[in-house]
Formats: sequence, structure tokens, C-alpha cells
Amino acid sequence: MPGRSKSSPRSCSPHEPKPGKLEIHHERHPMARILITGSSDGLGLGAAELLAHQHHYVVLHARNEARAADARAALPEAAGVVVGDLTTIAGMRQVAEAANVMGRFDAVVHNAAVGSSEARRTVTSDGLSHVFAINVLAPYLLTAGMEMPSRLVYLSSGMHRGGNPRLDDLQWEHRRWNGSQAYSDSKLFVAVLAAAVARHRPDVLSNAVDPGWVATKMGGPGAPDDLSLGTATQAWLAVSDDAEALVSGAFFYHQRLCEPHVSAHDRRLQDDLLAVCSGICGVTLPSTAQGD
Repeated sequence: MPGRSKSSPRSCSPHEPKPGKLEIHHERHPMARILITGSSDGLGLGAAELLAHQHHYVVLHARNEARAADARAALPEAAGVVVGDLTTIAGMRQVAEAANVMGRFDAVVHNAAVGSSEARRTVTSDGLSHVFAINVLAPYLLTAGMEMPSRLVYLSSGMHRGGNPRLDDLQWEHRRWNGSQAYSDSKLFVAVLAAAVARHRPDVLSNAVDPGWVATKMGGPGAPDDLSLGTATQAWLAVSDDAEALVSGAFFYHQRLCEPHVSAHDRRLQDDLLAVCSGICGVTLPSTAQGD
């Protein structure tokens, strides 16, 4: 059964002193099958490179065929690329179905996301906020719709601490649009989702990660954190046998346990978020928890 670290988590901040250089151990271990969403560039591609260079079976994801070609060119060692647009429920289902055809994965890293720079509210073809659809519903539907892996890694953000946990206007229909707040809310819900999955699926290691503010397309060229540190934690959680990585329901920043927003631990909020997502997409997360 997945364990919980005995170390006391701390509240981590991108403004704290940076840890020393992180290392992903390269000892021989069984090859793992890993899917990383949103991995045609940025943090997703960086994590994929780390894992592929350790000779793991890494499958990338891109939103369309053009991006898939870019991904294949960037990482020829990848075992394949799953294509699907995560802005739509149909595209999310397409990714889940294509992944299932490839067989069960040992780990899935839910990396795909959009940032905080959207100047106006954008609505998808399903009538959902663009930010909510990609950042929250997509990882939910993929988790619920794919054959369950042994490990799940969800990319949150330090900005989740400014998130609003209310579920009554997830699509920003009744508030003046604020891209930064919408992003913070979505990343809080990612942390809530990771904790909910950890509770409902005790047979799975489910954790959330703050990769830091790094220089990707989303983070911008002036981001102060080290990009290599931003990719290391999700790769480590996906495959490592270190005791510190064999936990569930935790939140990490640069391989350190951190205390997330208090709402991430709220069981009622967890269950309400799962119910809302299930109601929107029609897919229910299967639970194996006993008496919860």
C-alpha cells in the first residue's frame, strides 16, 4: 500500500533559497512505461528527455499532428506520440482511448496546461472555460478514463496558494474575468484532484508538484527558477524507488515535501470536485477505497 512520508512537510516558496543540484539516479531498474501529457515542449518534454535517457518507455502527447511531428523530432527516443486536443471533451476521450490501446502505463504525468496570461475569458466548444478545461477537467477525465497506472503525477503551481476553492462559478460566467486568478484556481483544483485520487485509490501513488517558475513558454523568459529543477521532480516521482518518492497524497517542490493550500486536504471539496467533473464529462473515477 502506498505510504506517507514521515517527514514534516513545509510551506515551500519559489523565493526560498534554492536546493542543491538535484539528481535522478541512473542505477539499473526495470523499464517503466510513462505517458506525459503536453510534452511537445517545455516541462513535459524536459521530463520526457530525462526518462527516455534512462531508457524508459516514454510516450509523448501533442494536441495536433503538427505538434506531434515537432515532438518526435525533439525526442526521437520516445516510443510514440498520442495526439488529442485537450480543450474539448472529445479530444480528452481521444487521448484516453489512444493511450488505452497502447496498454497500461506504469505512470502518467499530467503536465498539459495553459497559463495565466489569457486576457479574456475563452470558451471551448463544450461551453467550458478554456483554462478549466485543460488544467482541471482534462487530468480528471484522463485519470478516470484510462486504465489506472501505478503512479500519477499532477503539475500544480506555487500560484495555487492564491486559488479560490469555491466551485459555484468554475466557468467564470458570473465574475469579471481575471486570467491570473483563473489560473491560480485551476492549479488549486489540480492539488485537490491529486489528493482526492490518493484517497479514493489507495492502490495508486498520486502526488502533485509545483515545478517552480521556470523559463518555458508559459513561464516566460524572465522566470528565475532552474528549468532542470522544474522537470526533475515529476520524473523522480514517476519512476524512483526512493522511499521519499513512494508516498501518496503529497505535494512537492524540487523533491521536497511542501504543505499545499489547506483546501487540498478538504475531503468534502475533493468529493465535490470529482462530482462536478464527472457531471460535466460523464466519466466517473473508479474508487477502491474501503469505508471512505
